[in-house]
Amino acid sequence: MTPKLPRSLIFAFFALLCGQSLPAAEKTNVLWIYLEDVNGWFGCYGETLIETPNIDQLAAEGTRFDRFYVSAAVCSAMRSATMLGAMQTSFGVHHHRSSRNLAADTPHDGVGMIHLPEGVLPLPQLCREHGVFAFNEGHSKDDFNFVFRREDLYDYCPDLRELGPALTVAGDCWRDRQPDQPFFGQVQLYGGKYGLQGRRATMTQHVNRADVPVPPYYPDIPEVREEIAHHYDCLVETDREIGEIVAALKRDGLYDSTVIFLFSDHGFVMHRHKQFLYEGGIRMPLIVAGPGIPKGEVRDDLVSSIDLAPATLGVLGLPVPAHMEGRDFLAADHAPRDHLIAARDRCDHTIEQIRAVVTQRFKYLRNGLTDHPYMQPQYRDHLPVTIAIRAMKARGGLDDAQLLFYGDDKPAEELYDLETDPHEIRNLATDPAFAAELERHRLLLDDWIEASGDHGQHPEALEGLIQVYYDWGDLCVNPEYDAVKQLGIEPKPRPGRDQAHARAARLLQQAIESGRPEE
Repeated sequence: MTPKLPRSLIFAFFALLCGQSLPAAEKTNVLWIYLEDVNGWFGCYGETLIETPNIDQLAAEGTRFDRFYVSAAVCSAMRSATMLGAMQTSFGVHHHRSSRNLAADTPHDGVGMIHLPEGVLPLPQLCREHGVFAFNEGHSKDDFNFVFRREDLYDYCPDLRELGPALTVAGDCWRDRQPDQPFFGQVQLYGGKYGLQGRRATMTQHVNRADVPVPPYYPDIPEVREEIAHHYDCLVETDREIGEIVAALKRDGLYDSTVIFLFSDHGFVMHRHKQFLYEGGIRMPLIVAGPGIPKGEVRDDLVSSIDLAPATLGVLGLPVPAHMEGRDFLAADHAPRDHLIAARDRCDHTIEQIRAVVTQRFKYLRNGLTDHPYMQPQYRDHLPVTIAIRAMKARGGLDDAQLLFYGDDKPAEELYDLETDPHEIRNLATDPAFAAELERHRLLLDDWIEASGDHGQHPEALEGLIQVYYDWGDLCVNPEYDAVKQLGIEPKPRPGRDQAHARAARLLQQAIESGRPEE
């Protein structure tokens, strides 16, 4: 059998054919530019309301993926799956912010912690074991739902920073590697979270609030327009930072030897996007550029976020371990997917279970907890936009399309034709004309659940809920917490958060009674 050449050598060969300057001794690096809470409203994806020249240039110099989906629409579940190259449900790390030892020095210290099986290593640790320098920069976010030690994962990872890649641009993240040592690096950008922690008032408004498009599943009110426009503002800032990262790579002579993966972990903060499995929550931007990557190409095959780890190993010329379920979508012999899966489970204190099947044309959703409305109590309850929409719903001010999500009920199944209904507001699950498609997607999901051993088919263990209740306290109103409350556990004091949610409840009541919340 002819031995398989390392991908790094293949990429170097193609780089030379394309006329790129790649030093003979230089090995291929991989850099992930990891965006938080970002929908792909970039120029290269057809956006005209803002300009994103640095992102667009990266797409022109590489390949843009139009059907990239994340395995979960919330940070920790998606990031856990991405680093393992496998669905979060396969390793029981599917609940958002599980395995958080928030109860240190209490009788339940260490309860509910999740340990990965022997031999299953997160991607950075796997790279390090093969001699690759690993770093995590920007604001250095991990957010994994399993027990880990940063010193095992990274050669360089500073403490969490509040803002952007200032030291990344200085080159500190790759400075200490050995000569000719390849790196696998991550740069974490706040993306859609730039307005958090009181910074929104100081940000430049690049977009007129009156100009933004409002999808039909939202009411057209100032609070909704503000959230959408603010996200556009965040993307302008994100594009600027990406330009700085690319400039730093070029300055240090690394750009021509580095394959860049630019992608988002999930959609922006609004309801139906973040935490949910509609297109706005899981269909994300992905751009790959660098040596060996076709320039100016656009691909519409289905790619999952669990494919990023195998593809990264392929670029680095490293073997893909048996536990990884993803596919190297950059490989010459890659077999495109005919479908992919996404999952939603508990997020913070909100109990939920939803599964999605995405095929080339359709999206199938199965709601496991039909007695839990989409808009059950959640971490966003204190936001002005949530208060305004909840008040409109209480006063009967929402139309039929909006009540699909903001109403009191949700169906057991949803089926959408993504070609004719990109907003996913016409549920075809009860339409006899689509009975065959419904059954096909049902079987795809059933087969996956059985083959993967989806851990989310069972309620979360009491031990895990203990940690959640300790952190969220009285906001844990779902009946699933009743058994925890009977244990007499005292929640962690969180006066600021408790006050914010209490104030939100008062403002909501005012809005229902008077029409608008009063300060």
